Amino acid sequence: MVESNHPLKVAILTMPESTASTVYGMYDLFASAGRDWELLVEGKPGPAKFEPFTVSIDGQGFRGGNCVWIQPDYPLDDCPPPDVICIPELLVDPSADPRGCYIPETRWVNRHYIAGATLATACSGALLLAEAGLLDGQDATTHWGYTETLRSRYPAIRLHPKRALVVSGEGQRIVMAGGGTSWLDVALFLIARFFGVEAAIQVARVNLIDWHDMGQQPFAALTLARQVDDAVIAECQTWVAKHYDQESPVAAMVARSGLSDRTFKRRFAQATGLSPMEYVHTLRLEEAKQMLETGKSPVEVVAMEVGYEDASFFGRLFRRKVGLTPAQYRKRFGQLRK
Repeated sequence: MVESNHPLKVAILTMPESTASTVYGMYDLFASAGRDWELLVEGKPGPAKFEPFTVSIDGQGFRGGNCVWIQPDYPLDDCPPPDVICIPELLVDPSADPRGCYIPETRWVNRHYIAGATLATACSGALLLAEAGLLDGQDATTHWGYTETLRSRYPAIRLHPKRALVVSGEGQRIVMAGGGTSWLDVALFLIARFFGVEAAIQVARVNLIDWHDMGQQPFAALTLARQVDDAVIAECQTWVAKHYDQESPVAAMVARSGLSDRTFKRRFAQATGLSPMEYVHTLRLEEAKQMLETGKSPVEVVAMEVGYEDASFFGRLFRRKVGLTPAQYRKRFGQLRK
């Protein structure tokens, strides 16, 4: 988690295709973190954890995609250097070709991503990252209405339309959600990742958001949001979120489900978009990232804590999924949090 007296700067990118409800809804949630809970329970606002602001090409006001007036705080070239860039949905025709559009915005996003910013998209905001070239060879998701556009226009993307939320890119610094109201989960995910699960839960409670709370795994709980269509798989997801570090968790889930091994794996993949073992690896690696960022335990100890007896296997898996070795990840993101 971030340990700093200075709030993280969150730039919310606005364009004529943006909708005001998402732009200012995200703004409000980030502004609420750290401030509103203490106001309600202690009578005075707490220190803000984020400093949100809106940006556009020229900083001039405009009517967004739903005809509501949007007044950006800064033009792109004059805004404070952002720690996080959020790209709300773009209200565009799914059949339109987005290639060649948004050139100033994509250049700006690329520049700050190279500088270390985390990027987050909601719904069709993924189109802008695709146009920026940042999703080539990466896992991604978007709103179901735009999956065919991404698949046909940007074939280098590994698209997962069934996943509610995908985390990818170098150092897992690209966060993408697919549903129309997924900006709520994106904002809570980022609050949890940077400032801990309790900060996210407080924001969810203040704003009466029905957010999945699965112990100390907000990162994985949102990345692998509990499925409600298959009660058997949902129960197994809840169980493994707390027991991912035990030996043979997949076999244990099969036993709990009462299904045959083959049937369980088929239903699990249908519900989550992942095989049971991929799901477990994701849970373990998310916890490992937090341990590497916030603690000083040797990599071998981190591997053991999250369920891997073979530290070499853990290291290879971590590098393949995250794009960095555990040591590289700790050096880069541990220092960033400090």
